Amino acid sequence: MAKLGFAMCVKSSIPPHRTPSSCLNSDSCAAITRRKTLIFTTSFLATYLHWHQNPNPNLSTSPPAIAQEFDDDLDKEETRVVQIFQETSSSVVYIKDLELAEIPKSSSGNNIGEAEDDNAKVEGTGSGFIWDKFGHIVTNYHVVSKLAKDTSGLQRCKVYLVDSGGKSITRDGKIVGFDPDYDLAVLKVDAVGNELKPVRISTSGELQVGQSCFAIGNPYGYENTLTTGVISGLGREIPSPNGRAIRGAIQTDAAINAGNSGGPLINSYGHVIGVNTATFTRRGSGMSSGVNFAIPIDTALRVVPTLIVYGTPYADRY
Repeated sequence: MAKLGFAMCVKSSIPPHRTPSSCLNSDSCAAITRRKTLIFTTSFLATYLHWHQNPNPNLSTSPPAIAQEFDDDLDKEETRVVQIFQETSSSVVYIKDLELAEIPKSSSGNNIGEAEDDNAKVEGTGSGFIWDKFGHIVTNYHVVSKLAKDTSGLQRCKVYLVDSGGKSITRDGKIVGFDPDYDLAVLKVDAVGNELKPVRISTSGELQVGQSCFAIGNPYGYENTLTTGVISGLGREIPSPNGRAIRGAIQTDAAINAGNSGGPLINSYGHVIGVNTATFTRRGSGMSSGVNFAIPIDTALRVVPTLIVYGTPYADRY
Protein backbone atom coordinates (compact mmCIF):
# COMPACT_ATOMS: atom_id res chain seq x y z
CA MET A 1 0.00 0.00 0.00
CA ALA A 2 2.94 2.32 0.72
CA LYS A 3 4.29 1.70 -2.78
CA LEU A 4 0.91 2.47 -4.30
CA GLY A 5 0.70 5.72 -2.36
CA PHE A 6 4.23 6.65 -3.45
CA ALA A 7 3.39 6.05 -7.11
CA MET A 8 0.32 8.23 -6.90
CA CYS A 9 2.27 10.91 -5.12
CA VAL A 10 4.99 11.00 -7.78
CA LYS A 11 2.47 11.04 -10.58
CA SER A 12 0.53 13.95 -9.14
CA SER A 13 3.57 15.99 -8.00
CA ILE A 14 5.72 16.23 -11.16
CA PRO A 15 4.11 18.19 -14.00
CA PRO A 16 5.11 17.52 -17.64
CA HIS A 17 8.29 19.39 -18.56
CA ARG A 18 7.69 22.64 -20.36
CA THR A 19 9.47 25.96 -20.55
CA PRO A 20 7.74 28.55 -18.36
CA SER A 21 6.50 31.52 -20.32
CA SER A 22 8.14 33.85 -17.80
CA CYS A 23 11.66 32.43 -18.42
CA LEU A 24 13.81 35.04 -20.12
CA ASN A 25 17.09 33.15 -20.09
CA SER A 26 18.53 29.73 -19.29
CA ASP A 27 19.90 30.79 -15.87
CA SER A 28 16.47 31.83 -14.55
CA CYS A 29 14.86 28.65 -15.90
CA ALA A 30 17.54 26.53 -14.22
CA ALA A 31 16.89 28.31 -10.91
CA ILE A 32 13.15 27.63 -11.15
CA THR A 33 13.81 23.96 -11.92
CA ARG A 34 16.13 23.64 -8.91
CA ARG A 35 13.51 25.21 -6.61
CA LYS A 36 10.81 22.78 -7.84
CA THR A 37 13.16 19.85 -7.38
CA LEU A 38 13.98 20.97 -3.83
CA ILE A 39 10.29 21.40 -2.95
CA PHE A 40 9.37 17.97 -4.31
CA THR A 41 12.31 16.25 -2.60
CA THR A 42 11.40 17.82 0.75
CA SER A 43 7.75 16.74 0.39
CA PHE A 44 8.75 13.22 -0.57
CA LEU A 45 11.13 12.86 2.39
CA ALA A 46 8.49 14.10 4.83
CA THR A 47 5.94 11.60 3.48
CA TYR A 48 8.44 8.74 3.60
CA LEU A 49 9.48 9.52 7.21
CA HIS A 50 5.83 9.67 8.30
CA TRP A 51 5.03 6.22 6.90
CA HIS A 52 8.32 4.76 8.13
CA GLN A 53 7.73 5.95 11.70
CA ASN A 54 4.04 4.96 11.67
CA PRO A 55 3.82 1.70 9.69
CA ASN A 56 0.68 0.63 11.53
CA PRO A 57 -1.43 3.68 12.24
CA ASN A 58 -4.12 3.14 14.82
CA LEU A 59 -7.84 3.42 14.13
CA SER A 60 -7.83 7.07 15.18
CA THR A 61 -5.79 7.90 12.02
CA SER A 62 -7.73 5.54 9.75
CA PRO A 63 -10.05 7.05 7.18
CA PRO A 64 -13.55 7.61 8.62
CA ALA A 65 -15.12 5.43 5.92
CA ILE A 66 -13.02 2.41 6.93
CA ALA A 67 -13.76 2.88 10.66
CA GLN A 68 -17.49 3.18 9.95
CA GLU A 69 -17.45 0.00 7.85
CA PHE A 70 -15.66 -1.86 10.69
CA ASP A 71 -18.27 -0.69 13.23
CA ASP A 72 -21.10 -1.76 10.95
CA ASP A 73 -19.66 -5.29 10.69
CA LEU A 74 -19.50 -5.56 14.48
CA ASP A 75 -23.07 -4.37 14.79
CA LYS A 76 -24.27 -6.99 12.32
CA GLU A 77 -22.50 -9.79 14.22
CA GLU A 78 -23.86 -8.66 17.58
CA THR A 79 -27.35 -8.27 16.16
CA ARG A 80 -27.22 -11.80 14.80
CA VAL A 81 -26.28 -13.27 18.20
CA VAL A 82 -28.95 -11.24 19.96
CA GLN A 83 -31.55 -12.46 17.48
CA ILE A 84 -30.50 -16.10 17.96
CA PHE A 85 -30.91 -15.77 21.72
CA GLN A 86 -34.27 -14.02 21.50
CA GLU A 87 -35.67 -16.62 19.11
CA THR A 88 -34.41 -19.63 21.08
CA SER A 89 -34.43 -18.71 24.78
CA SER A 90 -38.22 -19.05 25.12
CA SER A 91 -37.85 -22.74 24.20
CA VAL A 92 -35.35 -23.37 27.02
CA VAL A 93 -36.63 -24.37 30.46
CA TYR A 94 -35.24 -24.19 33.98
CA ILE A 95 -35.51 -27.39 36.05
CA LYS A 96 -35.36 -27.70 39.83
CA ASP A 97 -35.05 -31.02 41.66
CA LEU A 98 -37.00 -30.87 44.92
CA GLU A 99 -37.35 -33.17 47.89
CA LEU A 100 -40.54 -32.69 49.91
CA ALA A 101 -40.47 -32.80 53.69
CA GLU A 102 -43.45 -35.13 53.69
CA ILE A 103 -45.73 -36.88 51.27
CA PRO A 104 -48.60 -34.55 50.24
CA LYS A 105 -51.95 -35.47 51.79
CA SER A 106 -53.71 -34.85 48.49
CA SER A 107 -52.27 -35.85 45.13
CA SER A 108 -55.21 -34.67 43.03
CA GLY A 109 -53.37 -31.57 41.78
CA ASN A 110 -50.77 -31.65 39.05
CA ASN A 111 -48.54 -29.01 40.58
CA ILE A 112 -46.73 -28.54 43.85
CA GLY A 113 -48.74 -26.43 46.27
CA GLU A 114 -47.23 -23.25 47.71
CA ALA A 115 -46.91 -24.72 51.19
CA GLU A 116 -45.28 -27.86 49.85
CA ASP A 117 -42.94 -25.78 47.71
CA ASP A 118 -41.85 -23.70 50.72
CA ASN A 119 -40.98 -26.83 52.67
CA ALA A 120 -39.21 -28.52 49.78
CA LYS A 121 -35.43 -28.82 49.65
CA VAL A 122 -33.74 -27.88 46.39
CA GLU A 123 -31.34 -30.71 45.56
CA GLY A 124 -30.15 -29.52 42.18
CA THR A 125 -30.91 -27.50 39.10
CA GLY A 126 -30.61 -28.09 35.40
CA SER A 127 -31.88 -27.11 31.99
CA GLY A 128 -33.97 -28.59 29.23
CA PHE A 129 -35.79 -27.58 26.07
CA ILE A 130 -39.30 -27.88 24.69
CA TRP A 131 -39.46 -30.77 22.23
CA ASP A 132 -43.03 -30.41 20.97
CA LYS A 133 -46.29 -28.56 21.57
CA PHE A 134 -47.61 -31.40 23.71
CA GLY A 135 -45.41 -30.38 26.63
CA HIS A 136 -42.55 -32.86 26.25
CA ILE A 137 -39.26 -31.59 27.66
CA VAL A 138 -35.87 -33.08 26.77
CA THR A 139 -33.09 -32.95 29.36
CA ASN A 140 -30.23 -35.04 30.72
CA TYR A 141 -30.96 -38.18 32.69
CA HIS A 142 -28.53 -37.12 35.43
CA VAL A 143 -30.58 -33.93 35.95
CA VAL A 144 -33.69 -35.92 36.93
CA SER A 145 -32.13 -39.20 38.07
CA LYS A 146 -33.43 -38.86 41.65
CA LEU A 147 -36.98 -38.43 40.39
CA ALA A 148 -36.53 -41.35 38.01
CA LYS A 149 -35.36 -43.65 40.81
CA ASP A 150 -37.64 -42.31 43.56
CA THR A 151 -39.54 -44.89 45.59
CA SER A 152 -40.44 -42.65 48.55
CA GLY A 153 -42.81 -40.32 46.74
CA LEU A 154 -40.92 -37.30 48.05
CA GLN A 155 -39.05 -36.34 44.90
CA ARG A 156 -40.45 -33.67 42.63
CA CYS A 157 -39.28 -31.86 39.53
CA LYS A 158 -40.35 -28.27 39.02
CA VAL A 159 -40.15 -26.79 35.50
CA TYR A 160 -40.06 -23.07 34.78
CA LEU A 161 -40.88 -22.16 31.19
CA VAL A 162 -42.28 -19.46 28.93
CA ASP A 163 -45.09 -19.97 26.44
CA SER A 164 -45.10 -18.55 22.93
CA GLY A 165 -46.89 -15.44 24.19
CA GLY A 166 -44.08 -14.64 26.63
CA LYS A 167 -46.02 -15.70 29.73
CA SER A 168 -43.95 -17.36 32.48
CA ILE A 169 -45.46 -20.54 33.87
CA THR A 170 -44.38 -23.16 36.40
CA ARG A 171 -45.39 -26.81 36.24
CA ASP A 172 -44.53 -30.14 37.76
CA GLY A 173 -42.46 -32.25 35.42
CA LYS A 174 -43.55 -35.88 35.14
CA ILE A 175 -41.10 -38.53 34.00
CA VAL A 176 -42.10 -40.00 30.63
CA GLY A 177 -38.98 -42.01 29.90
CA PHE A 178 -35.21 -42.06 30.36
CA ASP A 179 -32.13 -43.71 28.92
CA PRO A 180 -29.01 -43.61 31.15
CA ASP A 181 -26.89 -45.07 28.32
CA TYR A 182 -27.19 -41.77 26.45
CA ASP A 183 -27.87 -39.54 29.47
CA LEU A 184 -31.24 -38.49 28.06
CA ALA A 185 -34.64 -38.15 29.69
CA VAL A 186 -38.06 -36.85 28.71
CA LEU A 187 -40.38 -34.95 31.04
CA LYS A 188 -43.94 -33.84 30.37
CA VAL A 189 -45.67 -30.75 31.71
CA ASP A 190 -49.34 -29.91 31.67
CA ALA A 191 -49.54 -27.00 29.25
CA VAL A 192 -53.29 -26.87 28.66
CA GLY A 193 -54.21 -23.33 27.71
CA ASN A 194 -50.61 -22.37 26.98
CA GLU A 195 -49.14 -22.56 23.50
CA LEU A 196 -45.56 -23.75 23.77
CA LYS A 197 -42.71 -22.94 21.39
CA PRO A 198 -40.64 -26.04 20.52
CA VAL A 199 -37.02 -25.70 19.48
CA ARG A 200 -36.01 -26.01 15.86
CA ILE A 201 -34.02 -29.16 15.24
CA SER A 202 -31.01 -29.41 12.93
CA THR A 203 -28.59 -32.28 12.29
CA SER A 204 -25.21 -33.01 13.84
CA GLY A 205 -23.93 -35.22 11.03
CA GLU A 206 -22.49 -32.37 8.98
CA LEU A 207 -20.86 -30.31 11.74
CA GLN A 208 -17.34 -29.05 11.20
CA VAL A 209 -14.63 -28.06 13.65
CA GLY A 210 -14.42 -24.28 13.90
CA GLN A 211 -18.14 -23.76 13.33
CA SER A 212 -19.78 -21.25 15.69
CA CYS A 213 -22.10 -22.57 18.38
CA PHE A 214 -24.06 -21.22 21.34
CA ALA A 215 -25.22 -22.74 24.62
CA ILE A 216 -28.32 -21.55 26.47
CA GLY A 217 -29.09 -22.75 29.97
CA ASN A 218 -29.24 -21.91 33.66
CA PRO A 219 -25.72 -22.22 35.12
CA TYR A 220 -25.71 -22.04 38.92
CA GLY A 221 -29.39 -21.07 38.78
CA TYR A 222 -28.90 -17.98 36.62
CA GLU A 223 -31.77 -18.33 34.19
CA ASN A 224 -31.48 -17.75 30.44
CA THR A 225 -27.71 -17.51 30.22
CA LEU A 226 -26.02 -17.45 26.81
CA THR A 227 -22.44 -18.55 26.18
CA THR A 228 -20.69 -18.58 22.82
CA GLY A 229 -17.88 -20.60 21.27
CA VAL A 230 -16.95 -22.94 18.46
CA ILE A 231 -17.05 -26.65 17.75
CA SER A 232 -13.70 -27.75 19.17
CA GLY A 233 -13.87 -31.42 18.22
CA LEU A 234 -16.14 -34.18 16.94
CA GLY A 235 -16.53 -37.89 17.61
CA ARG A 236 -15.49 -37.66 21.27
CA GLU A 237 -16.21 -40.37 23.82
CA ILE A 238 -17.58 -39.44 27.26
CA PRO A 239 -18.91 -41.57 30.15
CA SER A 240 -22.66 -41.97 30.70
CA PRO A 241 -24.26 -41.99 34.17
CA ASN A 242 -24.23 -45.80 34.19
CA GLY A 243 -20.55 -45.95 33.28
CA ARG A 244 -20.92 -46.85 29.62
CA ALA A 245 -19.39 -44.79 26.84
CA ILE A 246 -21.37 -42.24 24.87
CA ARG A 247 -19.69 -42.10 21.48
CA GLY A 248 -19.77 -39.32 18.94
CA ALA A 249 -20.06 -36.48 21.46
CA ILE A 250 -19.52 -32.87 20.36
CA GLN A 251 -16.69 -30.96 22.03
CA THR A 252 -17.07 -27.20 22.39
CA ASP A 253 -15.44 -24.32 24.21
CA ALA A 254 -18.82 -22.62 24.81
CA ALA A 255 -18.97 -22.59 28.61
CA ILE A 256 -21.15 -25.32 30.12
CA ASN A 257 -21.30 -25.22 33.91
CA ALA A 258 -23.44 -26.79 36.63
CA GLY A 259 -27.05 -26.03 35.71
CA ASN A 260 -26.40 -25.96 31.96
CA SER A 261 -26.88 -29.73 31.70
CA GLY A 262 -29.80 -30.66 29.48
CA GLY A 263 -29.92 -27.33 27.68
CA PRO A 264 -29.52 -26.96 23.91
CA LEU A 265 -26.35 -26.42 21.94
CA ILE A 266 -27.39 -24.42 18.89
CA ASN A 267 -25.83 -23.34 15.60
CA SER A 268 -25.71 -19.96 13.89
CA TYR A 269 -29.25 -20.42 12.60
CA GLY A 270 -30.70 -20.98 16.08
CA HIS A 271 -31.25 -24.71 15.43
CA VAL A 272 -30.39 -27.33 18.05
CA ILE A 273 -27.35 -29.47 17.21
CA GLY A 274 -26.76 -31.08 20.61
CA VAL A 275 -27.78 -31.54 24.24
CA ASN A 276 -25.27 -29.99 26.65
CA THR A 277 -24.20 -32.64 29.13
CA ALA A 278 -20.71 -32.41 30.64
CA THR A 279 -17.60 -30.33 31.28
CA PHE A 280 -14.12 -31.10 32.51
CA THR A 281 -13.12 -29.21 35.65
CA ARG A 282 -9.75 -28.74 37.28
CA ARG A 283 -9.68 -31.01 40.29
CA GLY A 284 -10.47 -29.15 43.49
CA SER A 285 -11.05 -25.81 41.76
CA GLY A 286 -14.60 -26.13 40.53
CA MET A 287 -13.53 -24.15 37.48
CA SER A 288 -14.30 -25.22 33.95
CA SER A 289 -11.32 -26.13 31.80
CA GLY A 290 -13.08 -24.95 28.65
CA VAL A 291 -13.49 -28.55 27.45
CA ASN A 292 -17.24 -29.14 27.27
CA PHE A 293 -19.40 -31.80 25.64
CA ALA A 294 -22.84 -32.21 24.14
CA ILE A 295 -24.78 -35.27 22.99
CA PRO A 296 -25.33 -34.99 19.22
CA ILE A 297 -28.88 -34.12 18.25
CA ASP A 298 -28.89 -37.05 15.81
CA THR A 299 -28.57 -39.35 18.83
CA ALA A 300 -31.45 -37.57 20.57
CA LEU A 301 -33.57 -37.90 17.43
CA ARG A 302 -33.18 -41.68 17.64
CA VAL A 303 -33.74 -41.96 21.40
CA VAL A 304 -36.35 -39.34 22.33
CA PRO A 305 -39.28 -40.54 20.14
CA THR A 306 -38.86 -44.05 21.58
CA LEU A 307 -38.94 -42.68 25.13
CA ILE A 308 -42.09 -40.65 24.39
CA VAL A 309 -43.94 -43.62 22.90
CA TYR A 310 -42.67 -46.51 25.06
CA GLY A 311 -41.16 -44.84 28.11
CA THR A 312 -38.10 -47.07 27.99
CA PRO A 313 -35.07 -47.40 25.74
CA TYR A 314 -35.42 -49.71 22.76
CA ALA A 315 -32.90 -52.17 24.21
CA ASP A 316 -34.88 -52.53 27.46
CA ARG A 317 -38.05 -53.67 25.71
CA TYR A 318 -36.61 -57.00 24.55
